This record gives sequence, structure tokens and C-alpha cells, in this order.
Amino acid sequence: MSTDQAPPYWLLISVLFSNQPLSPSLAMTLHQVAYELHQRGEGAKEVAGDMVSGRVVNLRKDVSFGGIAGPAFEAEIETERGSGVVRFVLTRQGLEMMKQQPAEPPRPKYLN
Repeated sequence: MSTDQAPPYWLLISVLFSNQPLSPSLAMTLHQVAYELHQRGEGAKEVAGDMVSGRVVNLRKDVSFGGIAGPAFEAEIETERGSGVVRFVLTRQGLEMMKQQPAEPPRPKYLN
């Protein structure tokens, strides 16, 4: 795995329910917000991007379905296809892979 690439989205999240199709970029956006919530122990966070807006909620419980387990999240989103609900899990495998990713270097405060 290259250190300058994130793991593929299908290793990071497992979608339990979605009434909208998820593109890879939307799945990665939801993963990023949920991962931040999980790391910080926060309850909810707004999500906004070029093609999506809404809110991701940390359900604060772990779920397990066969070989897939991890913390559960729910997102209420607005996309170009309309509003939707997505329930998903951050996979344990994905969480472990994210821990192995190098931390982003601090961004400069001033750009000259």
C-alpha cells in the first residue's frame, strides 16, 4: 500500500443501509467525517462538499455482522439526487489501516 494514498473505500466502511447510491467520493467523504468523530469521541458533525451536504452522527455503539465489525454511524445527506439516509460501519480493518497512515504534516500558517 502506498503511503500517499488512502486505503480503498470498500475496506474503510461497510454500508448497512442507503436509500441513495454511494459514489466512491461520497463514501470517502462520509468515512473521513466519521473517522474524525470516532477519533475525537464527538457525537455529530456537519458534512459539506461539492456534491453533498448534511450531518453525520456517531451512534456510539459497535455492531457486528458476520466478519464485519466496528463503530456505527448514520448520515442524513442532500445530494444532486435528493435527500437520503446512510447507515454504515467503520470497519476494524479500515481503522487499523488508518492508524498506520502517516500523519499529515502541519499546514503553514502563512503563505508567501
